[in-house]
Amino acid sequence: QVQLVESGGGLVQPGGSLRLSCAASRTIFIINAMGWHRQALGKQRELVARISSAGSTNYTDSVKGRFTISRDNAKNTVYLQMNSLKPEDTGVYYCLFSSPWRDYWGQGTQVTVSS
Repeated sequence: QVQLVESGGGLVQPGGSLRLSCAASRTIFIINAMGWHRQALGKQRELVARISSAGSTNYTDSVKGRFTISRDNAKNTVYLQMNSLKPEDTGVYYCLFSSPWRDYWGQGTQVTVSS
């Protein structure tokens, strides 16, 4: 069974940077979109960034210009570079791989932005 393994979360001060990674434990031969979602305490999970198989990207407005999503298809891996972090970026970040047959979710990694 395929699992998505996330890494890179942690505690960072406002204005700092983190890089999240998410890799599949086994090869998924067809992945359409890859993305990152986040869920803050007491709030609904929201889409943060998404990248298509062709490499086109879209971001939620609050992270535009600060976050960059990228993917390595050969490694079945997606990344999220987060710069100029703000306290409101705090939450659990989940990666998502969408194949033609099903979606795969990561287990979540905590990102805390605090001084």
